[in-house]
Amino acid sequence: MSLKRIFAEFEKVLLSMEKPSIYFNELIDNDEFPKKYPFNMISDLKNVPQSKEHHPEGTVWNHTMLVIDKAAVLKEKSKNIRAFMWSALLHDIGKKPTTVLRKGRYTAYEHDIVGAKMAEEFLRSFINDEKFINTVKNLIRYHMHILFIVKDMPFKDEKGMINNVDLDELALLGLSDRLGRGFISEEAIEKEYKNVKIFLEKSNKIKNNKNE
Repeated sequence: MSLKRIFAEFEKVLLSMEKPSIYFNELIDNDEFPKKYPFNMISDLKNVPQSKEHHPEGTVWNHTMLVIDKAAVLKEKSKNIRAFMWSALLHDIGKKPTTVLRKGRYTAYEHDIVGAKMAEEFLRSFINDEKFINTVKNLIRYHMHILFIVKDMPFKDEKGMINNVDLDELALLGLSDRLGRGFISEEAIEKEYKNVKIFLEKSNKIKNNKNE
């Protein structure tokens, strides 16, 4: 099967399956996931570790599979399901080159920035739809901003976020990301929904102030 046909098959799975992880995990488990560039950007995540404190599910691959399943549940709320689901699949590909062990803890600083560039590179290998590519790229670039905005962290780029992404779409991706983890209690789930609400309130206030 050609790489373009594989891309089309992946897209079909992302848009139609209730649990896309079943398909992708079968490919990985049977050693059938394409290893050629650019698909290795995704398959490489199988061996990228994460901090157990924040990611009890283990590797970035495991996390990504949980995220795409959460996204599949939420996708009908999206204004652009295709971009939303590809963003979910590619949202952490930047962790491969950025993950390091610091003081006994795995970190992946700026994986959002690096991942946005990698996602653009991945998609340009198959399509030339600039609007679609930029939508996915920017969702990935700002997918950490729920945390950054809610906690008023210095890493936030409010201007870039407001100018480049739909806040509702970003909130939906961020929610999928936050819920796509190992065991998560009802209390923690409620907290994540509350954080999304706070993020939207703060971000829309920033946006409205900018437009005044």
